[in-house]
Amino acid sequence: MDDALDRTLDAVGPRLRALRQQRETTLADLAAATGISVSTLSRLESGTRRPTLELLLPLARAHGVTLDELVDAPPTGDPRVHLRPITRHGMTMLPLTRRAGGIQAYKLVIPGNGRRSEPDPQTHEGYEWLYVLNGRLRVVLGEHDLVLSPGEAAEFDTRVPHWFGAADAEPVEFLSLFGRQGERAHLRARSRTPERPS
Repeated sequence: MDDALDRTLDAVGPRLRALRQQRETTLADLAAATGISVSTLSRLESGTRRPTLELLLPLARAHGVTLDELVDAPPTGDPRVHLRPITRHGMTMLPLTRRAGGIQAYKLVIPGNGRRSEPDPQTHEGYEWLYVLNGRLRVVLGEHDLVLSPGEAAEFDTRVPHWFGAADAEPVEFLSLFGRQGERAHLRARSRTPERPS
Protein backbone atom coordinates (compact mmCIF):
# COMPACT_ATOMS: atom_id res chain seq x y z
CA MET A 1 0.00 0.00 0.00
CA ASP A 2 2.81 2.42 0.96
CA ASP A 3 4.71 1.56 -2.25
CA ALA A 4 1.62 2.38 -4.35
CA LEU A 5 1.17 5.69 -2.51
CA ASP A 6 4.85 6.57 -2.97
CA ARG A 7 4.63 5.81 -6.71
CA THR A 8 1.49 7.96 -7.02
CA LEU A 9 3.08 10.90 -5.18
CA ASP A 10 6.33 10.57 -7.15
CA ALA A 11 4.36 10.84 -10.42
CA VAL A 12 2.64 14.10 -9.37
CA GLY A 13 5.65 16.33 -10.18
CA PRO A 14 5.92 15.35 -13.85
CA ARG A 15 2.13 15.60 -14.20
CA LEU A 16 2.15 19.12 -12.73
CA ARG A 17 4.90 20.17 -15.14
CA ALA A 18 3.09 18.61 -18.12
CA LEU A 19 -0.21 20.31 -17.21
CA ARG A 20 1.48 23.69 -16.85
CA GLN A 21 3.35 23.32 -20.14
CA GLN A 22 0.23 22.15 -22.00
CA ARG A 23 -1.50 25.33 -20.85
CA GLU A 24 1.60 27.41 -21.72
CA THR A 25 1.63 28.84 -18.19
CA THR A 26 4.79 30.09 -16.47
CA LEU A 27 5.67 29.25 -12.88
CA ALA A 28 5.18 32.95 -12.06
CA ASP A 29 1.66 32.90 -13.56
CA LEU A 30 0.79 29.76 -11.62
CA ALA A 31 2.22 31.23 -8.41
CA ALA A 32 0.01 34.32 -8.88
CA ALA A 33 -3.07 32.14 -9.48
CA THR A 34 -2.51 29.78 -6.53
CA GLY A 35 -0.64 31.81 -3.92
CA ILE A 36 2.10 29.14 -3.88
CA SER A 37 5.65 30.47 -4.26
CA VAL A 38 7.59 29.91 -7.50
CA SER A 39 10.30 28.00 -5.60
CA THR A 40 7.73 25.63 -4.02
CA LEU A 41 6.09 25.05 -7.42
CA SER A 42 9.49 24.34 -8.97
CA ARG A 43 10.36 21.85 -6.20
CA LEU A 44 6.96 20.14 -6.59
CA GLU A 45 7.52 19.71 -10.32
CA SER A 46 11.05 18.39 -9.87
CA GLY A 47 9.95 15.95 -7.15
CA THR A 48 12.13 17.44 -4.41
CA ARG A 49 9.03 18.65 -2.51
CA ARG A 50 6.38 16.14 -1.44
CA PRO A 51 2.87 17.19 -2.57
CA THR A 52 0.30 17.81 0.19
CA LEU A 53 -3.44 18.31 -0.01
CA GLU A 54 -3.01 22.01 0.84
CA LEU A 55 -0.79 22.41 -2.24
CA LEU A 56 -2.72 20.12 -4.57
CA LEU A 57 -6.17 21.70 -4.05
CA PRO A 58 -5.27 25.17 -5.40
CA LEU A 59 -3.23 23.58 -8.21
CA ALA A 60 -6.18 21.40 -9.28
CA ARG A 61 -8.41 24.49 -9.24
CA ALA A 62 -5.92 26.55 -11.27
CA HIS A 63 -5.54 23.80 -13.88
CA GLY A 64 -9.29 23.10 -13.99
CA VAL A 65 -8.92 19.41 -13.12
CA THR A 66 -10.07 17.20 -10.25
CA LEU A 67 -7.65 15.91 -7.61
CA ASP A 68 -8.06 12.41 -9.10
CA GLU A 69 -6.91 13.71 -12.49
CA LEU A 70 -4.04 15.63 -10.91
CA VAL A 71 -2.62 12.55 -9.15
CA ASP A 72 -3.70 10.20 -11.97
CA ALA A 73 -5.83 8.08 -9.64
CA PRO A 74 -6.92 4.81 -11.24
CA PRO A 75 -10.49 4.78 -12.55
CA THR A 76 -12.98 3.10 -10.25
CA GLY A 77 -14.92 1.57 -13.13
CA ASP A 78 -18.13 3.20 -11.91
CA PRO A 79 -19.17 6.01 -14.28
CA ARG A 80 -21.95 7.29 -12.02
CA VAL A 81 -21.63 10.74 -10.44
CA HIS A 82 -22.09 10.36 -6.67
CA LEU A 83 -22.65 13.90 -5.47
CA ARG A 84 -24.92 14.88 -2.63
CA PRO A 85 -27.96 17.13 -3.12
CA ILE A 86 -27.78 20.60 -1.57
CA THR A 87 -30.96 22.27 -0.28
CA ARG A 88 -30.98 26.06 0.00
CA HIS A 89 -33.87 28.53 0.23
CA GLY A 90 -36.37 25.72 -0.39
CA MET A 91 -34.62 24.65 -3.61
CA THR A 92 -32.79 21.32 -4.05
CA MET A 93 -29.66 21.42 -6.23
CA LEU A 94 -28.06 18.20 -7.43
CA PRO A 95 -24.57 18.77 -8.86
CA LEU A 96 -24.05 16.76 -12.05
CA THR A 97 -20.37 17.64 -12.57
CA ARG A 98 -17.31 17.00 -10.42
CA ARG A 99 -14.82 19.04 -12.43
CA ALA A 100 -13.31 22.05 -10.70
CA GLY A 101 -13.66 25.27 -12.70
CA GLY A 102 -15.30 25.64 -16.09
CA ILE A 103 -18.99 25.14 -16.69
CA GLN A 104 -20.90 23.46 -13.86
CA ALA A 105 -24.10 21.44 -14.41
CA TYR A 106 -26.94 21.09 -11.89
CA LYS A 107 -30.39 19.58 -11.73
CA LEU A 108 -32.67 21.79 -9.62
CA VAL A 109 -36.03 21.02 -8.06
CA ILE A 110 -38.21 23.80 -6.65
CA PRO A 111 -41.41 22.87 -4.79
CA GLY A 112 -44.73 24.43 -5.81
CA ASN A 113 -44.89 28.14 -5.06
CA GLY A 114 -44.89 28.84 -1.41
CA ARG A 115 -41.60 29.76 0.18
CA ARG A 116 -40.04 31.04 -3.06
CA SER A 117 -43.16 32.70 -4.51
CA GLU A 118 -42.00 36.28 -3.82
CA PRO A 119 -39.23 37.25 -6.29
CA ASP A 120 -35.98 38.50 -4.78
CA PRO A 121 -33.68 39.06 -7.81
CA GLN A 122 -29.93 38.62 -7.26
CA THR A 123 -26.82 39.30 -9.37
CA HIS A 124 -23.40 37.66 -9.54
CA GLU A 125 -20.62 37.03 -12.05
CA GLY A 126 -21.22 34.35 -14.64
CA TYR A 127 -23.51 33.10 -17.38
CA GLU A 128 -26.36 30.62 -17.01
CA TRP A 129 -28.38 28.34 -19.29
CA LEU A 130 -31.64 26.75 -18.08
CA TYR A 131 -33.69 23.88 -19.54
CA VAL A 132 -37.06 22.90 -18.03
CA LEU A 133 -37.67 19.15 -17.57
CA ASN A 134 -41.00 19.06 -15.66
CA GLY A 135 -43.40 21.67 -14.32
CA ARG A 136 -43.43 25.37 -15.15
CA LEU A 137 -40.53 27.67 -14.23
CA ARG A 138 -41.08 31.35 -13.49
CA VAL A 139 -38.02 33.41 -14.44
CA VAL A 140 -37.73 37.06 -13.43
CA LEU A 141 -34.85 38.53 -15.45
CA GLY A 142 -34.34 42.28 -15.29
CA GLU A 143 -37.66 43.78 -16.44
CA HIS A 144 -38.92 40.46 -17.86
CA ASP A 145 -41.24 38.09 -15.99
CA LEU A 146 -41.43 34.82 -17.97
CA VAL A 147 -42.89 31.33 -17.55
CA LEU A 148 -40.99 28.45 -19.18
CA SER A 149 -42.66 25.09 -19.87
CA PRO A 150 -41.04 21.65 -20.30
CA GLY A 151 -38.66 21.64 -23.27
CA GLU A 152 -38.08 25.41 -23.15
CA ALA A 153 -34.69 26.95 -22.42
CA ALA A 154 -33.30 30.35 -21.46
CA GLU A 155 -29.79 31.77 -21.26
CA PHE A 156 -28.62 34.97 -19.61
CA ASP A 157 -25.76 36.95 -18.12
CA THR A 158 -26.07 36.54 -14.33
CA ARG A 159 -25.02 40.17 -13.78
CA VAL A 160 -28.62 40.97 -14.81
CA PRO A 161 -30.86 40.78 -11.69
CA HIS A 162 -32.57 37.37 -11.83
CA TRP A 163 -34.75 35.00 -9.81
CA PHE A 164 -36.56 31.76 -10.53
CA GLY A 165 -39.23 29.70 -8.84
CA ALA A 166 -42.20 27.44 -9.52
CA ALA A 167 -44.82 29.21 -11.62
CA ASP A 168 -47.72 27.47 -9.83
CA ALA A 169 -48.55 24.94 -7.11
CA GLU A 170 -46.68 22.11 -8.91
CA PRO A 171 -42.93 21.54 -8.39
CA VAL A 172 -40.58 22.38 -11.24
CA GLU A 173 -37.44 20.44 -12.28
CA PHE A 174 -34.83 21.97 -14.56
CA LEU A 175 -31.22 21.71 -15.64
CA SER A 176 -28.79 24.57 -15.20
CA LEU A 177 -25.39 25.04 -16.83
CA PHE A 178 -23.43 27.77 -15.10
CA GLY A 179 -20.06 29.32 -15.92
CA ARG A 180 -18.46 31.53 -13.26
CA GLN A 181 -16.17 33.49 -15.55
CA GLY A 182 -18.96 34.19 -18.01
CA GLU A 183 -18.35 31.09 -20.12
CA ARG A 184 -21.32 30.46 -22.37
CA ALA A 185 -22.66 27.02 -23.11
CA HIS A 186 -22.00 26.56 -26.82
CA LEU A 187 -24.58 24.23 -28.25
CA ARG A 188 -24.07 22.95 -31.76
CA ALA A 189 -26.72 21.48 -33.96
CA ARG A 190 -26.09 19.90 -37.31
CA SER A 191 -27.73 21.99 -40.00
CA ARG A 192 -30.28 20.13 -42.03
CA THR A 193 -30.74 20.81 -45.69
CA PRO A 194 -34.45 21.09 -46.42
CA GLU A 195 -35.65 18.40 -48.79
CA ARG A 196 -36.65 19.66 -52.16
CA PRO A 197 -40.03 18.60 -53.48
CA SER A 198 -39.66 16.23 -56.41
